[in-house]
Amino acid sequence: TPTSELVVVNMGRPALAYHIHTELENGADETRHTDFLVDAHSGAILEQWSTLHTVSGTGNSQYSGTVTINTTANGATYDLRDTARGMNFATYNLNHATTGTGTLYNDADNTWGDGANYVEGSSTTAANGQTAAVDAHYGVGLTYDFYKNIFGRNGIDGIGTATYSRVHYSNSYDNAFWSDSCFCMTYGDGSSFMTLTSIDVAGHEMSHGVMARTANLTYRGESGGLNEANSDIFGTMVEFMAHGGGTTTVPNYTNIASTINVYWTGSSTPTPSTNKAVPSANYYIGEQLATASYVRPLRFMHKPSLDGKSPDAWSKSLGRLDVHYSSGVANHFFFLLSHGSQIDSFSDGIQSPMANGVTGVAGLGNDKAARIWYRALTVYMTSSTNYAAARTATLSAAADLYGAGSVEYNTVNTAWKAVNVL
Repeated sequence: TPTSELVVVNMGRPALAYHIHTELENGADETRHTDFLVDAHSGAILEQWSTLHTVSGTGNSQYSGTVTINTTANGATYDLRDTARGMNFATYNLNHATTGTGTLYNDADNTWGDGANYVEGSSTTAANGQTAAVDAHYGVGLTYDFYKNIFGRNGIDGIGTATYSRVHYSNSYDNAFWSDSCFCMTYGDGSSFMTLTSIDVAGHEMSHGVMARTANLTYRGESGGLNEANSDIFGTMVEFMAHGGGTTTVPNYTNIASTINVYWTGSSTPTPSTNKAVPSANYYIGEQLATASYVRPLRFMHKPSLDGKSPDAWSKSLGRLDVHYSSGVANHFFFLLSHGSQIDSFSDGIQSPMANGVTGVAGLGNDKAARIWYRALTVYMTSSTNYAAARTATLSAAADLYGAGSVEYNTVNTAWKAVNVL
């Protein structure tokens, strides 16, 4: 039952207001304690704030080292629930089930995980089993920060609706996915891959939710490829922000100094015998998931055809491909738009292929490229947008943001031309 008291507040002048305290405790993502100041005369809400006792825990993650994660005090223990951000979210343990929400992760000392890949068949609640939850929880928080701080978007649907993650789905499941029916992300433990909770994968899955609440591109044909590319693009941008731009200012995405080691050698026939050092933030998708069974990234934005199935440029047959491969053309476009065609560590030391006589693209940087793509997604794209319409949408977005005929506008046009979308 809400409680209230009449108080005098200073809103630039003394004013009468009701201080109202509410508590919703239902064991689900909607759990929150919220206080309000309500103008005693007009009934207008003057202020509101969360009073749920959120604390900071220590997470020993698999993919990001030791990280700080937001948790919530629950008596003498702690729940893996973040109420500090506008989008109240939590992380649950499916314990190898394939249905239901699972059990909210709870811990006695607020130190979570052991930083190691989950050992299939072992406890999902012990430190090793908690690690997947740490990475999923951390990745969703980063993705929220990216959308909030760069675009002013409050969560998946823009109004802060709560979401949650489920880890340890099924047994040795080699995938992760977004489900609109539960408004949640789900992660498998992997068999050919490491546990599928890296930052770019978490950003990818949550971005499917954003897609469902914006253009809602139909998940087949060319529109399906653009849907998948959208998640790859923003998952990559979240990874860049996490490693280079911080979360409180507009990221410049340039301070990428550290490296990680993955199995991939970079050749067309990669082998697990030689690890390859790559920048921590990069234009590969899922490179941290590599194992001796699957030794390279899932996708390559600088040259999509390196996966053996994705095209580098548009053709009439594109719409007949699986959406995870038809996405390659938009991924390649975004790489050229943001990074450009220069040869460096981000292009793996090779020339990104270009069509139609384009000899070079001077990239705009991740920040401008991301803003153009986001505006195109949220303002101009619809469920049936194909590649030709995506070109028009991004040109319109560039014109809105930077002016028709601007360098940014012309670079969008050149990058599409380079991937044969005319």
